[in-house]
Amino acid sequence: MTVRYDGLLMFSGGLDSTVATHLLKSQGLSLLGIHFVLPFYSGLGGEHLKIYSFADTLDLPLRIIEEGNEFFEMVKSPEFGFGKNANPCLDCRIHRLKVARVIMEETSASFIATGEVVGQRPKSQRLSCLHLIDKRTGLEGRLLRPLSAQLLDPTVPEQKGMVDRSRLQGWTGRSRQPQLAYARTYGLPHTAPAGGCLLTMVTSAQRYLQLVERYDDFTLEDFRLIAYGRHFMLDDRCRLVIARDDPENNAIEKIASADDLLFDCADIPGPMGIGRGVFSDDAVMTAASMVARYCRARSLPEARVKVYRQSGEERIVTVAPADPVFCESCRI
Repeated sequence: MTVRYDGLLMFSGGLDSTVATHLLKSQGLSLLGIHFVLPFYSGLGGEHLKIYSFADTLDLPLRIIEEGNEFFEMVKSPEFGFGKNANPCLDCRIHRLKVARVIMEETSASFIATGEVVGQRPKSQRLSCLHLIDKRTGLEGRLLRPLSAQLLDPTVPEQKGMVDRSRLQGWTGRSRQPQLAYARTYGLPHTAPAGGCLLTMVTSAQRYLQLVERYDDFTLEDFRLIAYGRHFMLDDRCRLVIARDDPENNAIEKIASADDLLFDCADIPGPMGIGRGVFSDDAVMTAASMVARYCRARSLPEARVKVYRQSGEERIVTVAPADPVFCESCRI
């Protein structure tokens, strides 16, 4: 039996969505939180304990949605383009709200609420953008923004008296001071304010744009890898990612496909590498030497590196750790 809710709330666990949740819950409204997980972190077996803990503090039931190929296809050709880096914020917002709208209808909810603030983000939260989002998602009159509600036209739940408009806010602009003051007043835990998606970050965005332009066969699994490690182009046919720590080792191993080559120092614990593309024997040796360069074997004259596939194919090669200048020359 499907549980019914008054409304849905797009919940990131950040400051804005936390305050929006509290504003509506304090009116006695029943809400279902919807939390989206970017493809970089989806399908890795994560339990999402941190976001559940924030939701539990607010007594907010939560539905986790791990994103995949639909998100990737949207990023490859965003209708409204990118922001400063490779962030398709407007397309992303529309995409996610369309998914949430289906859940809204399934749960007989009357509205979807967000933590958006008028003028806070230049790509997606200008007033004209908010109107466009309403129209493109088919949620006109049912998309409630509690932090800026008094600056916007009343929504259907406000008009019908389900939501008390006088108890909502009229905040605008990029400053988080009103939200921080509200959170302190009510003792609300939250993640750091003004956090951003990986695609808003310069290094990750440049990495994505270089790779998708260079490789016609760039896939969802390639896209997921941009969140991890050090990236290198060995030649036009193959590329290498070397993890920076043990959590990245685990992520890379889970993302690896049956066709990928994996590199791991045989005698000294250290970062793994994942090779993708067509590797000649010379390229295998080069990749192995680069993996050796980033572990404690870097100061040794040579190191043994295991080269294997998840299918079971395996061999050990002995290499001299690569020259750091050469590594940097290949780095994306």
